[in-house]
Amino acid sequence: MRHLGFSNEKLKIGSFDFTCCEGCQLQLANRESTLPAFLELLDIRNFREISSERHDDYDIALVEGSISREDEIERLKTIRKNAKILIAYGSCACFGGVNSLKNRIPTQEAVREVYGEHRVDTMPVRKINDVVKVDFSIPGCPVSKEEVERIVVSIATGSMTGLPKYPVCVECKQRLNTCLFDLGEICLGPITRAGCDAVCTSGKTACLGCRGPADDINFLSFMQLVADKGLSHEELEEKLGFYNCFEAFRNDEN
Repeated sequence: MRHLGFSNEKLKIGSFDFTCCEGCQLQLANRESTLPAFLELLDIRNFREISSERHDDYDIALVEGSISREDEIERLKTIRKNAKILIAYGSCACFGGVNSLKNRIPTQEAVREVYGEHRVDTMPVRKINDVVKVDFSIPGCPVSKEEVERIVVSIATGSMTGLPKYPVCVECKQRLNTCLFDLGEICLGPITRAGCDAVCTSGKTACLGCRGPADDINFLSFMQLVADKGLSHEELEEKLGFYNCFEAFRNDEN
């Protein structure tokens, strides 16, 4: 069977990090129970978290992090050129992530606040598909390793793949959690794409929307819910902007 031009031979894979904490790459290196079987499908060509191999030929490039320096643009374009499929994974790669908070103030002001007068090479943060074509996006902070494995395996075996279209609220209710709105908190679970198994809300931490908008969300209804509960619009705006995943919706409101 062939899919996207691949046979069922081992896929050559590279994983690359840009501006990020590398937490998503660490996720792939964890979960030892499935790691040997997962690696059986792959020929690791470049993945510094788990291998010292360095090769520039790969079928799939996994790209983590956002772009915040000029030299990263050229490096990313080279990776794109070498890869048949490029997968952006993690909220930084897909949306800009927490790094995008820097974009709210002038760049030099941000540099002075953190580094004083020390010279730093930086620029406003961009997500990966602002620079190159992205074939698949796997959001999350960090990503779900199960989801990354499922998508890579689906490419290797030629099966169909995709992300859940419904919101985190569905998974949260399946786990019989008390709704955090009923506890007086703003939770982005009603509008955020599922696939995380509601890990935050199950721990009584409100969803901050790291997986971005679910399909066909009713944003106006969600805004009305926040207003009906008497919750803070300023806090809502802060949460919507935390990972830069809801920028289009925030702009619509502003």
